[in-house]
Amino acid sequence: MFDLLCITDRALVREPFLDRLAAVAAARPGAIVLREKDLPQDQYQALAAQALEICRQAGVPCVLHTFVGAARALGATAIHLPLPVLRTLSAEEKASFSTIGASCHSVAEAREAAALGAAYLTAGHVFATSCKAGLPGRGVEFLAQVCAAVPCPVYAIGGVGPENLPALAQAGAKGGCVRSPLMTCPDPGAYLRQWKEAAAHVL
Repeated sequence: MFDLLCITDRALVREPFLDRLAAVAAARPGAIVLREKDLPQDQYQALAAQALEICRQAGVPCVLHTFVGAARALGATAIHLPLPVLRTLSAEEKASFSTIGASCHSVAEAREAAALGAAYLTAGHVFATSCKAGLPGRGVEFLAQVCAAVPCPVYAIGGVGPENLPALAQAGAKGGCVRSPLMTCPDPGAYLRQWKEAAAHVL
């Protein structure tokens, strides 16, 4: 199955953020990555505790982001890290998690992250996206090069939607990451159904 990872951004959400998170979790994406790295660590930890419980009740993996100390304090088993943070992790810190993901923006970064123990990677940005306004996407060929360079699963990020799943799958991606649509759409369940219908036709 071509997986979808939800990347959160509470700044985009019009209703209470935890309400949106619960609605997304109920739609059952492959995982929810709590990427609220602008928060101070103590506030992130408090939010993450609630997010972990929402995801636990929905049966959806919750991946914490950036804040290694908060994740360890909460007993979280999965974390996603920018490469500069992954580089600083001690063996003891790595052993705290069953799954470590990392963000990469080049083939060299992808190889380094995999060598440092990343179980999966996000690669991007693949297409133009509001998150990187004014910067052209690196393209599907970039994604294919990353997928070919590492042994671990790669998830495309940046401008990803159901319409470009065939190209992403052909490049070798395991799945894609979605931020804005799942934070703003009227019905996360309907969006996930559209995604899963598109995924069923590419595999």
